[in-house]
Amino acid sequence: MSRNKYPEQTVNRILEAAQALFLEKGYENTSIQDILERLGNLSKGAIYHHFSSKEDILNAVGDRYNQQLVQELMAVRDDKFLSGREKIKEMFRIFLSGSDRDILASVAPDMMKNPKLLVLQLQEIFQVVVPDFVYPVVEQGLRDGSIRTQYPKELSEVITLLANIWLNPMVLQSSPQELVGRVKFFGVLLNNMGMDLLDEDMLSRYLDFCSRFKAAQTE
Repeated sequence: MSRNKYPEQTVNRILEAAQALFLEKGYENTSIQDILERLGNLSKGAIYHHFSSKEDILNAVGDRYNQQLVQELMAVRDDKFLSGREKIKEMFRIFLSGSDRDILASVAPDMMKNPKLLVLQLQEIFQVVVPDFVYPVVEQGLRDGSIRTQYPKELSEVITLLANIWLNPMVLQSSPQELVGRVKFFGVLLNNMGMDLLDEDMLSRYLDFCSRFKAAQTE
C-alpha cells in the first residue's frame, strides 16, 4: 500500500472541504459522506486516518481559527504602549470583530447538545486564555493603575467565563432582548470594576455574531 507523501496537504484539503460544507449546509446537516463527495478522490479510510469523527474535523477547523486569534492576542498582550485596561478592551474587540468570527458562527454547533465541545471550551479558558493572556494583562493594569481590584486572578476568570460562556450564543441561546440585557449588564459589572470596555460598536458586533449563529442553526 502506498503512503501519502503529503499528509499536511491532505489534512488541509479535508478541512477546506469541511469548512465550506459547514458554511453551506450547517454543521449538523453535513456528513462525512458529504465531505468525501466534495473531495472527490479521497477514500473514507483516508479521512479517518487523520480524523476520528466529524466532531474531530470541527475541532481542527476551530483550531485554525484559534491559531490566528492567539497571534492577535499575543500582539496585544506584548504591546509596550498600551495600559492594562486598554489591552483588555482591545482583546474584547478582537474576540468580537475577528474576520473569522463569521465562519465560527456559521459552522459551530449548539454546545449544549455537544458537551464534549463545551468541556474543551472550559479547558481552554482555564488552561490558556486566562493564564496566558487575561491574567497577565490584568496584573499589568494593577501596576499601571488602569484596573482596580483586590482579586486579579478571580477577576480574570470571571470576565473570561462570562464573555465566553454566559454571553456565548453557542452555549446559551436567547432572544435578542435577552442578549442585549446580558451584554449591558456585563458592561455595568465591568464599569463598577473600573473597566468601561463595552461600547455601542462592540454591542453591535456581538449581536451580529449572535444573529449569524442563530441563522445557521435554523437553516
